Amino acid sequence: MYVCLCKSVTDHTIRRAVDNGLSSMRELRQEYGVASQCGCCKQCAKEVLSEAVQKRNARFAEQSMLPTTVCYT
Repeated sequence: MYVCLCKSVTDHTIRRAVDNGLSSMRELRQEYGVASQCGCCKQCAKEVLSEAVQKRNARFAEQSMLPTTVCYT
């Protein structure tokens, strides 16, 4: 779905950006121009961003809890 019509930014774009390290509205605005024109998308963008960051952090936490295999030779 389009989150920012002015800049043609979708929820998928935001999620992909979060997976690539983006984590704040400031970064989202700088990188993609979200909420920099009419501002109608600001709340929706914040929600998508927040959800994506939470999911990313949960994946990282889950990965860090996985047992690691140590091989001694």
